Amino acid sequence: MAQREKNNQLLYTQQHLANERTYLAWIRTAIAIIGIGSLSSSLHFLIGDTGKMISNVLALIVGSGAAVLGVVIIIFATYSFVKKKQQIETGLFYMISFPVLTTSIFLIILAIAAILYFIIEWSILV
Repeated sequence: MAQREKNNQLLYTQQHLANERTYLAWIRTAIAIIGIGSLSSSLHFLIGDTGKMISNVLALIVGSGAAVLGVVIIIFATYSFVKKKQQIETGLFYMISFPVLTTSIFLIILAIAAILYFIIEWSILV
């Protein structure tokens, strides 16, 4: 009887579905970050290229940094999903904070680069 309960995944349906929703939320976040980064970079070079080298470099940093961050988030999300699936099936759960901390640090760095970009671009307009 115990083996039958272990193989019956219906007992853990809510946990597996919550794990999947979390994974999909991370994927949506990664897609949004990649999209915003590529959009901001594209707009800079299509519309707002002022000829300042530092602006061009910061636009490239924000665009490519967002793409790299998106890929890193997808990798972390997939790893976390698989790990939590195993933990749900074994009945043991250990919280991993590394992906969240890494994502936060990358976002802070990208935000600082974006702020510097806007300061440099707006100082030209004023």
